[in-house]
Amino acid sequence: MQPSLERSSEPYMIDGMRVLSFSHFVQGPSASQYLADLGADVVKVEPPSGSWERRVGSAGIRLDGRSVTFLAVNRNKRSVVVDLKHPDAMTVLRPLIEWADVLIENYRGGALEKLGLGYDAVRAIRPDIIYASATGWGSRGPMSGRPGVDLLVQARSGLISVTGDAAGTPVVDQHGAALLAMGVLAAYARKLTTGKGTRVESSLLAAGLDLQAESLALYFSGRKSQADITRASELACWSIDAPYGVYRLKDACVAIAVSGTMDDFGAALGSEELAAFDQDERRRRRDEYAGILGRVLAGWTYQQLADVLEPRGFWIERVATYDDVRSDPQVRDEQLLMELPAGAARATVLAHPVRYDGELPALRAAPPELGEHTRGTLCEVGFSAADVDAFAASGVVRVGEHR
Repeated sequence: MQPSLERSSEPYMIDGMRVLSFSHFVQGPSASQYLADLGADVVKVEPPSGSWERRVGSAGIRLDGRSVTFLAVNRNKRSVVVDLKHPDAMTVLRPLIEWADVLIENYRGGALEKLGLGYDAVRAIRPDIIYASATGWGSRGPMSGRPGVDLLVQARSGLISVTGDAAGTPVVDQHGAALLAMGVLAAYARKLTTGKGTRVESSLLAAGLDLQAESLALYFSGRKSQADITRASELACWSIDAPYGVYRLKDACVAIAVSGTMDDFGAALGSEELAAFDQDERRRRRDEYAGILGRVLAGWTYQQLADVLEPRGFWIERVATYDDVRSDPQVRDEQLLMELPAGAARATVLAHPVRYDGELPALRAAPPELGEHTRGTLCEVGFSAADVDAFAASGVVRVGEHR
């Protein structure tokens, strides 16, 4: 029997939670990684060829043969390989389901039902299961059976229409993962107090809308129209007065989030035109104001602007590149980036984003090799070494190399 994942001596909030994860791409794996970071024992069940993000990954970027997408969302987990289509798959999976507190999945709607792993089938095995499903569009309505990916959800949720462009990175995937993890944690708290399981459902559509909670409330409640959203390219948000936005300088771009006393803003920049706008005009004639400000700032450097505006209480920030983020002293001191071993290479990924009693959860295990924990995990739930050898010979499981 192989040992379980090595545990840190530091306490974890959900050290007793056991999670069986049937998830791939980013949304599901990232959700289970949040839980794994907090101490949950997460067993990732993969097909013999490996989960999608292990096999493919984004941009074709690999380190020592390993997909960086996989490395970004699968730390602190075990990998068990089971062929879900094999006739003996449930023989292997039943003890794992009995072991688990939580089952997380983000297969297309109906896929797991066809394999005998739908909610009702799993609950018949483990009545108090927390069964958490992440979908693209939800489980109801005309879109429920269609594939949902981040960009399509950014489009349909209205997010692109208010940003003027796609976000440039799959923000809905990551927010959807955080919402799914939140739902699982709420269900686990309920289970600890009542003993009851819960059916948890989240979707990328809900996540895409949730990212716009204030904006949508203002739009619908204020009886606004698309004309109210359309604005000058410099302005960052339709619902906040100019100059809130991003402007080009001689040597950089600057984000201006206002604050301070706006009566001083135009005067500080030496612009009588800007100083002539009151608050109502900055809202009503926002595009005109942004255009004037853009022309004024075109001759400034970032440091010149900071020297003038920051002492007066105005909030500004240089628009950073990813290269800037990597060397940012604030990012460094907050320890928001971490390195993982990737064979002979090192991958740089984001750390867990929340501190607990001043500390970030430590790395307990690097993202696993395919099937690395198949043998140890199956022995842990009651199978013998001979049983596992027989499963491997029949093709229902794959036993990987244990590090």
